[in-house]
Amino acid sequence: MEAELLTTTVARALAFATPLLLAALGEIVAERAGVVNLGVEGTMMLGAIAAFVTAMTSGSVLLGLVAALVVGMLVAALHGLLSVTLGANQYVSGLAITIGGVGLANLLGRDWVGRPLARPMEFVTVPYLADVPLLGPMLFVDQYPLTYVALLLAPLLWLFLFRTRPGLTLRTVGESPVAADTAGVSVRRVRFLAVTFGGALSGLAGAYFSLAYRPAWGENITNGLGWIALGLAILALWHPLRAVPAALLFGAFFTLSFRLQGVLPPELLTVLPYLVTVLALTLIALRGGRGAVGAPEALGTPYRRGER
Repeated sequence: MEAELLTTTVARALAFATPLLLAALGEIVAERAGVVNLGVEGTMMLGAIAAFVTAMTSGSVLLGLVAALVVGMLVAALHGLLSVTLGANQYVSGLAITIGGVGLANLLGRDWVGRPLARPMEFVTVPYLADVPLLGPMLFVDQYPLTYVALLLAPLLWLFLFRTRPGLTLRTVGESPVAADTAGVSVRRVRFLAVTFGGALSGLAGAYFSLAYRPAWGENITNGLGWIALGLAILALWHPLRAVPAALLFGAFFTLSFRLQGVLPPELLTVLPYLVTVLALTLIALRGGRGAVGAPEALGTPYRRGER
């Protein structure tokens, strides 16, 4: 009985952690290049509505995912245009995108509220691995394909960032854009591409809600989890592999909050994951300074050639 409870809890935590991990990985790449994107929540919402409407009208989950990717990239490109190309304040630009994106997604989805997706994303069971005692039912039985995409992306992004020359270039842009520019690197181009990639993952994270986890449209379907993903990027200390246990931890918190209904006040259960996020970020900040926690030195700072 206890083993079954553990298996169910971990499996559900992994399912809930999937969009958090996708969005956090995208934000890690963007912030490693020196760009903060507070527009994650708005991008997720727009990705969710794009995926839902496309899948509903075409009957294809795959086309829904493609739509979410494209919309996520376009929204992030807008942030890149404003904050990277034009040098606008990154925090203001990202916040404006979240406010506008959430409002626009809810407006576009107004006629779809409460309508379930006719053909939602199907579960996947991994042959052979599903038969492994304990771990098999936890990780490889009845999970969504995007869950495995997220788990595979973490080590792939680690390899890219820390074991390849383009990854070194991206990190240099985030640490010292002046040095990168002197070496002949186009700082704006690298930052723009990093932000666009992050937006694609945020779009996918939104699609996960409307195509899989909650395959019916509802207002504010992402429920503010884009902000949690932003916190996870910091909690993981801007490292893709650390993002996996961080996302699973919060997935477990959300899962346990449902199991503890009737034991603890529902209001406390609702805010508990967000309180833990704030507490974790506060403890990291108390470690003392940006460099102490591994944040890119030029994070949040626009780069203009000729300035030092």
